Amino acid sequence: MSLQVGIIGLGMIGQDHLRRLTHTLSDVSVVAVADIDRKRAASIAPAGAELCDTPHALIRSQKVQAVVICSWGPAHEEQLLECIAVGKPVFCEKPMVTSEEGALRVMDAEVAFGRRLVQVGFMRRFDADYRALKAVIDDGSLGLPLIYRSVHRNASVPEGLYTSEMPLNDTLVHDADISRWLLNDEIAGVEVRFPRRSRQGGELRDPTIVLLHMVSGAIVDVEISVNIEYGYDIRGEVSCETGVAALPNRPATVISDRYGIRQAIPADFRERFIEAYDQEFREWIAAASQGTAAGPSVWDGYAATLVADAALRAAQSGRREAVSMKPKAGLYAETSR
Repeated sequence: MSLQVGIIGLGMIGQDHLRRLTHTLSDVSVVAVADIDRKRAASIAPAGAELCDTPHALIRSQKVQAVVICSWGPAHEEQLLECIAVGKPVFCEKPMVTSEEGALRVMDAEVAFGRRLVQVGFMRRFDADYRALKAVIDDGSLGLPLIYRSVHRNASVPEGLYTSEMPLNDTLVHDADISRWLLNDEIAGVEVRFPRRSRQGGELRDPTIVLLHMVSGAIVDVEISVNIEYGYDIRGEVSCETGVAALPNRPATVISDRYGIRQAIPADFRERFIEAYDQEFREWIAAASQGTAAGPSVWDGYAATLVADAALRAAQSGRREAVSMKPKAGLYAETSR
């Protein structure tokens, strides 16, 4: 029997997940949807799906066994807490929540429930290239990881909608999460630097350099450039004691023609990570069908929230700002690894 899922929020990423769950993946059915724009929800809902007036109604629906949250960030906390209260597995797009206090409330609720229910949408962990890179780091053949270079480049971002804070409280969370996961480490401090401003971004403060100081002493150097024009370019390279390992450029197809030899660059995140998104949901469906969750946890969402907060402070102070995490509950002992 397929997992019966309800989706909250049908913006760009919600619609992409709806397509994935209805046309790409097996063992799942979308049986309910909810969106603040009821007309939009009605126009794209699968045939036979319940059109719920509120997220509360969807979460409480007897048809819905598991929930996918793609609403705007400030709504996530309330929706997560309600899913936990009724014991329904939930996939939540990033940001998990928008404050440290909210992250702690969600964590306390899940710990009190006694079983993992929440998976957070850090899709890079499901990408085959990142998994291969992690395998090299984990097997120890290159010695200890010392420096990780993470590059996150967008061709452009929506003018007026993407603010100068968003590289730190929105974009950075993916680089922070994948760094923690790849290096089996936590982030102890954050520095932020602003190089010469690109003319491509107008008044936007772009690009941004972030240094993540890991508990082990390793350093992660993150470049965030969001108006670089040529495409969506994600890179990663780890320098270890006896060698270097790096992500391959994607897509891997090399084109030779009268213009020379080149590799095409993905247009956006959906193209670059389409297979990772599919795998992310395959694993979520498998876990949710058993009444639980796997993959990135509330603990990981909490860590990302703290790093974003520290980065915003560092941008203001010009200093290294500390990331102070509470002790990890036993429920999350095996996560982040």
